[in-house]
Amino acid sequence: MARRKQFEKPLHGDKESVRFATPEPIARYRAQRLKCKTLADISCGIGGQTVFFAQQCEFVYAVEIDPIKIEYAKQNCEMYGLKNVKFICGDALDPKVIEQIPAIDVVFSDPFRPAEEEERHVSCLEPGIPNVLSAYWEKTKNFVFEAPPQMPPERIPFDCEKEYISLDGQLNRLTLYFGWVKQYDLMAVSLPAGEGLVSKNGLLPQIRETEKMKLCAYEPEPSVVAAGLLPELVESMIQIAGPFMGAFELFKVDKKRLLLTSDALIKQSMIKHHYLVLKVCPFDPRKINKFLKDMNVGSVVLRAGVKPEDYWQVRNEVEKGLEGKKTVHLFVKNSTAILCEVLFEEEKES
Repeated sequence: MARRKQFEKPLHGDKESVRFATPEPIARYRAQRLKCKTLADISCGIGGQTVFFAQQCEFVYAVEIDPIKIEYAKQNCEMYGLKNVKFICGDALDPKVIEQIPAIDVVFSDPFRPAEEEERHVSCLEPGIPNVLSAYWEKTKNFVFEAPPQMPPERIPFDCEKEYISLDGQLNRLTLYFGWVKQYDLMAVSLPAGEGLVSKNGLLPQIRETEKMKLCAYEPEPSVVAAGLLPELVESMIQIAGPFMGAFELFKVDKKRLLLTSDALIKQSMIKHHYLVLKVCPFDPRKINKFLKDMNVGSVVLRAGVKPEDYWQVRNEVEKGLEGKKTVHLFVKNSTAILCEVLFEEEKES
């Protein structure tokens, strides 16, 4: 799949700031969800999110400690013709900065976080969530924070909604909602489609784990997996398939990859890929290559934990001489290969 442009209008900013700016589909989605009269965007950076808040809200206060970034934020708002933003350069927790912001509806904070950590925790955010809550409590009771999406729900020690967002099939953002902007406990969102799945407190079906692949396989959106909403997903799939066909089991490919498998063919909006299972066989690249030629396959997406130094050798062996039109996804569990054809792909790309 070709990578979509991150912004319709290229943002002003240095290379690193533009790279880490909130992608436009997510910025638009958040702004629509947080539409209100007045909003403060603290740690606004170059204004990638500010622009869309200003399109939805009557007035926005944009706070940024870096004077270079806030100049870029001004340029980006000007590029969109926005005049309803007040820019404040300074530390978001400085009383002199806070006093420039009146009572408002919502505070949004996209705090700094280290580029890499062994394990993500909310304590890595700067400014910290408790500090922002305390500093702005007199301004509003409604807060929204961006947090590292690799952080599981159980590692978030706050009474807030935890919303995991995947963009183009990749886990991209985690947003935490406090106050009246909190709607659920957990939510998974898939963009740009705009589909969602929310947590339920009722009795949900237990997902049985299996070592046997059935006729169909389903790859959940990564936001569903990150939010721990697989039971909710399976329940919705059973409702679509009906009680007689609705048996969906968990097939763990490896530590990183999991599939749901069933003899029922259904379509569900929070599934990243729907697969028809073509073949399950020993992982022998040459024999797999012959099968793929017979099936008129042209390319293979290798979905296996292959050592980096072996990746291209394996892929070249599997794809050698393929001239067909189909694309097949190849999963490998231990020494077993699972060859899958993607269904409904044309509709998703159009």
